[in-house]
Amino acid sequence: MRIAPLDPADIRDPIAVITGGWSREKDRSWLSGNTVAEALSEMGVKTLVLDLADNRDTLLEGLAEASKAFLAIAGRGAEDGRLQGLLETLDIPYTGSGVLASAIGMNKITAKTVVSAAGVRVPRGTRIDPTATAEDESLRVSRMLELPVMVKPVSEGGSIGLQVAPTVDSLAQALIDVADGELMAEAFIPGRAVSVGVLEDQLGVVHVLPALEARTPNGIYSYAAKRGDAECDYHCPARVSPDTLADLQRQAAAAHCALYCHSYSRHDFVVGDDGRAWWLEINTLPGLSRAGNLARMALADGIPYELLLTHILRGADIDRRTRP
Repeated sequence: MRIAPLDPADIRDPIAVITGGWSREKDRSWLSGNTVAEALSEMGVKTLVLDLADNRDTLLEGLAEASKAFLAIAGRGAEDGRLQGLLETLDIPYTGSGVLASAIGMNKITAKTVVSAAGVRVPRGTRIDPTATAEDESLRVSRMLELPVMVKPVSEGGSIGLQVAPTVDSLAQALIDVADGELMAEAFIPGRAVSVGVLEDQLGVVHVLPALEARTPNGIYSYAAKRGDAECDYHCPARVSPDTLADLQRQAAAAHCALYCHSYSRHDFVVGDDGRAWWLEINTLPGLSRAGNLARMALADGIPYELLLTHILRGADIDRRTRP
């Protein structure tokens, strides 16, 4: 994919880098935000770093000075369409996907329903009934899905709250321990964690980046592993067969389009021992640190970090009235 270098003269007003927020991923957001702001400044672009958790007047005053908003943020209140809706109401161009893709993508159950209709392979799963007891739900889930199962929040990123339950008793305990809003249970597929990045140009042409494999000792790509707090080895391109690679690329592109994503996205899969790839979730605002998964995949495709940011920044020029 060819990305023309950025000419700072084309951007006269500051870019507002929105980061922080109040979600459980705010630390990851700050890492992305500070890295993006530093890189843009080194590229000759004026930036304003705004924390979504700032008071309303501070946030609105900062946005009033900016020509565009660069969203270097993740989690609830930021990646779920609410921030996007605010920016559209204020008529401020912003990077990344719009309200629809953000809202659907953040809800794992709804996202799985949409992408599976587009031919993407997803594990079986079920929403946890909040009105039932943990014991009753653990029995229902164990009958519906073969143990072990994954328990996770429906609308949370970064593998926050994820637990593996190998028994009915541990499943009941997991439902009590996670207790983070809406929960879901999903069939556990042993295998390798693989991420696939997608870049989309301003004409809507999709380009799939090399797949990245994250190898952990227990096979679980946990929140601690993603933060660098647990052992994890990365391989890009992923060590999968050509057929599996083609399947990963097809499914990532299909999910990106089915969810009406824009400009870029990152898709998390598990590749089973039989080589089949299963789509787990989408990141409509993936982390943007230089050591992050998207940057690793882009670099493996010959796209330096600065050009990746250039591509993302240009995505803010889309006319949101013509895109969902």
